Amino acid sequence: MGAHASNTTRIWKVFIYLSVLTIIEVVLGIFKPDALFHTDFLSLSLLNWIFILMTIWKAYFIMWAFMHLEGEKGSLRWSVVAPMAFLILYIAILILIEGDYIHDVYKTSSIRWMF
Repeated sequence: MGAHASNTTRIWKVFIYLSVLTIIEVVLGIFKPDALFHTDFLSLSLLNWIFILMTIWKAYFIMWAFMHLEGEKGSLRWSVVAPMAFLILYIAILILIEGDYIHDVYKTSSIRWMF
């Protein structure tokens, strides 16, 4: 019987990679650089788009590493990744559009803010 290779190094690399991405997100969220925060693209600030794309990238990397997609054929990878990416973008855009609408209703109508 052959001995199984240790995955400790692989786990630490994945942990460090995901930690660095999370730290970048937290730093951007705390400091909110004006060049990213006050520049709009498709009704959202560039900072929001960066957060959405980094979230999709982290989700993809988690699937790549922990669901062992790296060793699978491209068609199987895409059948798992494409719906995930589409659904995350879809729900993020819907939530942001709805939030913008609600903000405009409260801002321009006689309804008072209750929160």
